[in-house]
Amino acid sequence: MSLLVLGTVALDNVKTPHGERRDMLGGSASHLAMSARLFTDVHLVAVIGKDFPQKHIQFLKRKGIDLSSLKIGSGKSFRWEGEYKKEDLNVALTLATELGVLIGFDPHVAQHQRGIQNIFLANIDPDIQMGLLNMMKKPQLIGLDSMNLWINHKKPSLLNLMKRVDLFVANDGEARALTGELNLVKAAKALRRFGPKLIIIKKGEHGVLFYSDKIKFSFPAYPIDEVKDPTGAGDTFAGGVMGYLTKAGKINEKTLKAAVIYGTTIASFNVEGFGMEKTAMLTMAKVEKRKKELLDFITY
Repeated sequence: MSLLVLGTVALDNVKTPHGERRDMLGGSASHLAMSARLFTDVHLVAVIGKDFPQKHIQFLKRKGIDLSSLKIGSGKSFRWEGEYKKEDLNVALTLATELGVLIGFDPHVAQHQRGIQNIFLANIDPDIQMGLLNMMKKPQLIGLDSMNLWINHKKPSLLNLMKRVDLFVANDGEARALTGELNLVKAAKALRRFGPKLIIIKKGEHGVLFYSDKIKFSFPAYPIDEVKDPTGAGDTFAGGVMGYLTKAGKINEKTLKAAVIYGTTIASFNVEGFGMEKTAMLTMAKVEKRKKELLDFITY
């Protein structure tokens, strides 16, 4: 079983109370793939510019990620610059965004990838997400992430897309913005009515809420005493969830709980370093060790 991921591959400039990094490999698809590759083969669909550093491309290849559908556009690569203040590391202040080749991006999926049954549509324009979905032959499990930009400016497209997906992942702010519900349980129920059978609402340092018609649970986050850079934590979480479900090959209460625990565990590594400093070096032995520590916090 393989996982196909659509999203952004970006160059990130990030400043936090712990320092500053420039031209890091970032983007929703990159972070998600770096997590999911621990469980399954990952095929990445995205676009970069001709200015994109070869070292980042080679890095992704060394991690075993299939780049057959990574498109090289004629413009500049997508760039994001953000800052996190020590008062609230959960919120990024966007200083600059350069869309570059994302403008007019029309995803291409290689023929040998169109039969992949597990798909995650990471954060990108919902019309682009729909375009990719229409290329796939017989997907069995489709996951979706979005953000406030698309909720505010392309809500009809997003709602139309949600009718076709199985799993929807959102943070608490996005869930409230999309549904108009302040209570997260009510927000989860409203999201379920939009179409997806499986709803995951991320609550940052406060953990995660899972909701479906028959299965409901909530887990805390792994306690971290020093967050260095939260960029990509949500995508890392989603990659762990989707990667594990792809490997498991079935959806039930046991696999869903395990997937969320794995996603939570891997995301906890992400925030301990800048960019992919921590997740790029992860092994399953390290993940299993921390997963056990997380379960010790939960069980009694």
